[in-house]
Amino acid sequence: MGTSIYDIEHKRSLNEPEAFWKEQAEKLNWFKSPTKILTETGEHTYRWFEDGVMNTSFMALDYHLINGRGDQLALVYDSPVTGVKQKYTYRQLHKKVAKFAGALKDLGIEKGDTVVIYMPMIPETAIAMLACARLGAIHSVVFGGFAPHELAIRIDDAEPKAIITASCGIEITRVIPYLEMVEQAISESSHKPQHTVVFERPQHKVESLSTNQYDFTTLLEKSEPVDPVPLKSNDPLYILYTSGTTGKPKGIIRDNGGHAVALRFSMENVYGAKPGDVYWAASDVGWVVGHSYIIYAPLIHGCTTVLFEGKPIKTPDAGVFWRIIEEYKVNTLFTAPTAFRAILKEDYEAELLKKYDTSSLRALFLAGERCDSATYHWAHNTLNVPVIDHWWQTETGWPIVANPIGIESFDPKPGSATKPVPGYDVQILNHAGESVPASEEGFITVKLPLPPGCLQGIWKNEARFQAGYLQQFPGYYASGDGGLIDKDGYVFVMGRVDDIINVAGHRLSTGEMEEVVSSHAFVVESAVIGVFDQLKGESPLGIVVLKEELEDTTQVEAELIQMVRDQIGAVASFKKVVVVKRLPKTRSGKVLRKTMKHIINGDDFQMPSTIDDPRILDEIRETFEEKLLVKEG
Repeated sequence: MGTSIYDIEHKRSLNEPEAFWKEQAEKLNWFKSPTKILTETGEHTYRWFEDGVMNTSFMALDYHLINGRGDQLALVYDSPVTGVKQKYTYRQLHKKVAKFAGALKDLGIEKGDTVVIYMPMIPETAIAMLACARLGAIHSVVFGGFAPHELAIRIDDAEPKAIITASCGIEITRVIPYLEMVEQAISESSHKPQHTVVFERPQHKVESLSTNQYDFTTLLEKSEPVDPVPLKSNDPLYILYTSGTTGKPKGIIRDNGGHAVALRFSMENVYGAKPGDVYWAASDVGWVVGHSYIIYAPLIHGCTTVLFEGKPIKTPDAGVFWRIIEEYKVNTLFTAPTAFRAILKEDYEAELLKKYDTSSLRALFLAGERCDSATYHWAHNTLNVPVIDHWWQTETGWPIVANPIGIESFDPKPGSATKPVPGYDVQILNHAGESVPASEEGFITVKLPLPPGCLQGIWKNEARFQAGYLQQFPGYYASGDGGLIDKDGYVFVMGRVDDIINVAGHRLSTGEMEEVVSSHAFVVESAVIGVFDQLKGESPLGIVVLKEELEDTTQVEAELIQMVRDQIGAVASFKKVVVVKRLPKTRSGKVLRKTMKHIINGDDFQMPSTIDDPRILDEIRETFEEKLLVKEG
């Protein structure tokens, strides 16, 4: 059997990284092409394309006007929560971005300044991001709807010259007053931004603007367009805050040049997308998926991107994804497994799908959390397209492990995100930092240097960057996830390292148990957590959501316990299952396992700032108390 195209590309990316990434950089339009491809700037720190000069906004917009794509759709906005739909060609989007950049320039925003963007899923958010990029101002998008206290923490860390917001965000049944929340955050923060720019939405009018507050639309209309500012490749494009173990958010710094090169490469090689395709990432711009694959990657690659203000269910029903695919002829859909679990729970037989023509769809990509086998098979059997689970992090900004269909498509193995993407030298290490044999679990790491596009550091905190990612295994990036690589080179990500539990001296993966539990025909979602056990130190607890409510869940619970015993063994000591109506999650779909553990252990804990619906925790606590699980703190 000959060497595959993927093997050739992947090996070359590791053995000849400078030649490999120079070729990729040449596929973009630089103001000054880089000659220094990879530079070691310190112990275990590297920079890509150091002497290159470019502008991300230029690559995403101006380049396409110059090359005849001006009348192609760049951005489609569909908002089932407001009933509004809008379309922007590359020419129309370019005009608005250039003018809004001019408006920000008139407010004194310039290269190197920071700007916080606290906005809903509307076109003005994309315009604000691209306008900042045009000026070389560093944007920091904070998820719209974060509590004022959380916003204040980020204001104090980023120290923005301006905040761009909207009068409100809109959930399924409620209007969230963003401007009031911004004002509360500013009153709480030590740093005071000089300006607040407000986009007024009809659902929540602004009675009057205070001093240093400006109307977005008025500024846009009266400003003159500005040209993109030449930037060095390593000038920061944005800061994106991700939760840290200390409770203080970490500001991930993304560069301009490496980011653009990596994203264009991923669109072609990971997602198999071509310029002119319709690409839909059903996420939010407040998360890294929204930055990378709603805004920057599709536009840099010359695709049409879909900006969706809604939910997979209840806007108005579990058929909204199929409606979007049909209406805009979506070729690639990227979402989180939790979205599909919500859809299958509402419409398991996929009756709503029959109303729509989804034949334009070529592939479904899932990421953000582990994709269980049941969800994978349901999605594959329902849509009849390749379902591709892939794995990456806020820190990397683009996929680490994927089925790279633009290079070569591999047969999937449910539970695996398939193979390392070219550029990533993924290795599994043990506690001592030694490589482990195939199929043995350990710490997932990436041998340095990381490829282009990954984090440059933590904003104003180099020590935290080193301690959090580079010190545990010198010469490697520590992902914080555990997993294995099998004999065929497939990577299985089993979850955060702290999801490994110690049962009577045996280190066991809760992710592996979740995989077994989720394969049960009645289970739609599951989480397994380790809880205190006086005899064994820890024991696993299964928490499951069923497809339909049962008066008596005893039989299902017994079957789940037996399944884990059969597939993992008695050593797992899996003896307890609790059925709940829904699992507590972050707004990006991650299950709050640690929070449920705190509830059971009776620990004091801070309400997670990213929680989707705080009321779920009360439901969970009541269920746990009924089952006599909660210990006195």
